[in-house]
Amino acid sequence: MSIRLDGASDEAITDINITPFVDIILVVLIIFMVTATYIVSPSIKVNLPDAATGDEGQESSLGLTLLADGTLFLNGEEITETRLVEFIRSEKARDQDVVCLIAADRDTRHGSVVHLLDVVRQEGVARFAINIEPVEPPPAVGR
Repeated sequence: MSIRLDGASDEAITDINITPFVDIILVVLIIFMVTATYIVSPSIKVNLPDAATGDEGQESSLGLTLLADGTLFLNGEEITETRLVEFIRSEKARDQDVVCLIAADRDTRHGSVVHLLDVVRQEGVARFAINIEPVEPPPAVGR
């Protein structure tokens, strides 16, 4: 049996070194975090109006998006008003409690939004919400 003076031994290293594994996982995590912002971006760009009094919405069965040029989308797919009415009727046949979330572009004519609300309500959808871009309310002025 020999003894080395420099402190090293002749024994085999049997412990697993996880430092390289942790380094690889951290690199993968950073790549995931950077690319996730591009994956999650919405497919339909809507310039929502600002409001300070909006609250968190709930999961809806109808997600309507109305662009400034009058283009209508249902759950991310372009749709006509006739097809929208058919879809609402089929949803109402399956579930009486249909909720509608309307996201209208800031530059959309007010009459177009009111017309869309009227179409939805005529088909018996009583619960709906209008999507907004939340902003901080102005500070209260002391009295």
